[in-house]
Amino acid sequence: MSEPTTRRAAELAERAAGLDAADPLAGLRKRFTLPDGVVYLDGNSLGALPAGVPERVAEVVSREWGTELIRSWSSGTWWTAPERIGDRIAPLVGAAPGQVVVGDSTSVNLFKALVGAARLAGPGRTELLVDASTFPTDGYIAASAARMTGLTAVPVDPSRAAAAMGERTAAVLLNHVDYRSGRLHDLPGLTRAAHAAGALAVWDLCHSAGALPVGLDAHGVDFAVGCTYKYLNGGPGSPAYLYVAERHQEGFDSPLPGWNGHAEPFAMTPEYAPAAGAVRGRVGTPDILSMLALEAALDAWDGVEVEAVRAKSLALTDFFLECVAAYVPQGRVESVTPAAHAERGSQVSLRTEGARAVMDELIARGVIGDFRAPDVLRFGFTPLYVGFADAERAARTLGHVFG
Repeated sequence: MSEPTTRRAAELAERAAGLDAADPLAGLRKRFTLPDGVVYLDGNSLGALPAGVPERVAEVVSREWGTELIRSWSSGTWWTAPERIGDRIAPLVGAAPGQVVVGDSTSVNLFKALVGAARLAGPGRTELLVDASTFPTDGYIAASAARMTGLTAVPVDPSRAAAAMGERTAAVLLNHVDYRSGRLHDLPGLTRAAHAAGALAVWDLCHSAGALPVGLDAHGVDFAVGCTYKYLNGGPGSPAYLYVAERHQEGFDSPLPGWNGHAEPFAMTPEYAPAAGAVRGRVGTPDILSMLALEAALDAWDGVEVEAVRAKSLALTDFFLECVAAYVPQGRVESVTPAAHAERGSQVSLRTEGARAVMDELIARGVIGDFRAPDVLRFGFTPLYVGFADAERAARTLGHVFG
């Protein structure tokens, strides 16, 4: 490095140390197990391991399954896990108890939500608006749900979604945060627009829950789904969740009426009678091992306010972008993540030539982010365990990769 660059690096490193020392959330890092020497910026794909999970999983396997056997369904914590864990997630997405149920995958829950919303919308509605930039599976599921309910799936740019809503719109599916760019979409405003058009709003929270306030109840969202293995740190393939607003629960007609969502599941009657509340969103036997691992993972959130997490997220991503500007030769990367805080999630996406090779080299040097085709580097900032020194090191390493 040249002398000015070296001096600038020292200044940024010193600032990072000061910011970490003043960070009220810095102590939360000890709630996670992270390998030494690694900067982990891929929590927007898979969260780090919360420290209490291994012991809890071992207990479930050795005692609850190994010793108690089937008795754990009735005497332990197994049967009520989907709604109990749902109530622990609820405050993180701004929902009152009784509206979130955990189980299945995001895709399965999205199918339930979209078909349920279309059925609630009633006759005369012919279109299901779908975020055109959505994660591909959401688009596949939306197309299938539209076929099943006699609707036409219509792709729409989220920035133009409000103008596209009208008397033909049955429901609108949108992502709170775009998975490629990290753009935060206007959940309050777009939900209001959907309701003004007489439609229902369905939100995918995979890239926002656990990173920023969502406010499902406050903003009148109808349905929402999300995974738990990103910012909620539930583990690979951990079960997803379904939010059904209380006002819709009695009329929610799930397209997957499984025995676990029956009003009397052990009556084994040939006719389906849905359970009351969001519990009717349950389908089959819960995946207990991963579900109880998720429950233990949520202990990392004890005493943590989502608003504080959001404040740190914005500070981290601001600082990272500043460091990138200082370390990376001009013109080598372009941020596709909005600069405005109101439009930014908790990741920074940088466009560059040869992005896959760049990310491979970053990972080889101990900075783990990820790549999205064709040319995007993604860096996810999980404020519970990522610090400002991590952001500075990641940007400095990126500068070294570019030479």
